[in-house]
Amino acid sequence: MSLFFYIYAMNIKDLYNLYSKNYKVETDTRKDLKNSIYFALKGENFNGNKFAEYALDNGANYAIIDEKKYKIDDRTILVEDVLSTLQNLAKYHRIQLDAKIISLTGSNGKTTTKELINAVMIKKYNCVATKGNLNNHIGVPLTLLSMKPNTEFGIVEMGANHPNEIDFLCNIALPDYGYITNFGKVHLEGFGSLKGVIKAKTEIYRHLKKNEGIAFINSNDSIQIKNSKELNTITFGDEKSDFPIQFIDADPFVNLKSENIKINSQLIGIYNYHNIATAVAMGKYFGVSNQKIKSAIENYIPVNNRSQIIEKGSNKIILDAYNANPASMKVALDNLIQLKAKNKIAILGDMFEIGKDELLEHSIIVKQAENSNIDKLILIGKAFSKIKRNSNKTIQFNDFDDFKNNFDNSEIKNRTILIKASRGMALERVLDVFS
Repeated sequence: MSLFFYIYAMNIKDLYNLYSKNYKVETDTRKDLKNSIYFALKGENFNGNKFAEYALDNGANYAIIDEKKYKIDDRTILVEDVLSTLQNLAKYHRIQLDAKIISLTGSNGKTTTKELINAVMIKKYNCVATKGNLNNHIGVPLTLLSMKPNTEFGIVEMGANHPNEIDFLCNIALPDYGYITNFGKVHLEGFGSLKGVIKAKTEIYRHLKKNEGIAFINSNDSIQIKNSKELNTITFGDEKSDFPIQFIDADPFVNLKSENIKINSQLIGIYNYHNIATAVAMGKYFGVSNQKIKSAIENYIPVNNRSQIIEKGSNKIILDAYNANPASMKVALDNLIQLKAKNKIAILGDMFEIGKDELLEHSIIVKQAENSNIDKLILIGKAFSKIKRNSNKTIQFNDFDDFKNNFDNSEIKNRTILIKASRGMALERVLDVFS
């Protein structure tokens, strides 16, 4: 993909002048369109051009289209390509902003880390952060265009499943600061291997180096350290780093210590220590007080099936069914294994987008669980059902309906249960089986 500043009806500066009257764009006609500029994006199963007239009739000031037959009057602006125009406008807007941009990417934990950083930074600054996980070639421009002239910090999450995507997004967002949460076996169909993941994610490092930006580095991550040697860096984690942050425990909630401040979070899992530590370090670097950092972290509650603790009858359920890959599945199991609780069950669903090593990666997860102190392992999905089990504690189901119709939950009482799977499995449905 490439950016181009060509518009049939006007140049990007003229379009920006229209946008800057209200600083509001929309791509979805189901949302509030009043005083917005509607961008008629297209996809495999929809054509936003068809809704341009509806958008104008329902409050939009202008509609950006790329099919001439949908032009109505001067309020419809015909461009070469709507998506590229949206991206170009976002970049132009970013250049006008005085805000500092913090961009983050990584294999796991991006959205949680982004939300924690935002929770800390809004204690002192006017911040705008990516909504949910809208972190792609559409989401990043929309995040930038949601920022106003008085925005002081923009926190921009960046996702990718192929090489050069992070570089492309950096060239729109132009980050001043960057962070990579971690490197794991995720989207291997696009990246090919862990080496490919590292090369792709560190595109943000190369952008920062070229533009004299600053990278935040987790000093406990050897891959981050190795790949950031030529950068301007701020380190956090171990005692030798710029911001030492001590892990205390995670049973189940993560507790840590920074200077003389102990922080008791509402996040579970050892892996969330790094996500919290990132937000603590950034808060300290940008001058947020220790007490405000503590308050922000302790009052942050995860939602949307991300490491939630749910009490269901006599059972305590760790719901982490938003997404999964070999790296995040491993650390989720590691966390369940180290919990002091008795009667532990892991309910695992298939991991998607792994590619040619799909069965190998699923078998590694099964082996880890079977050789642990987990009492029962329930596997759901086509990939997991193909793995040879080596323990009587393992039960396999071809899909969710197979599980729902054949699983006997009469003995599921007083248990600690992990539910983990890729988003496509929608494994939060297991909660209904336990009702």
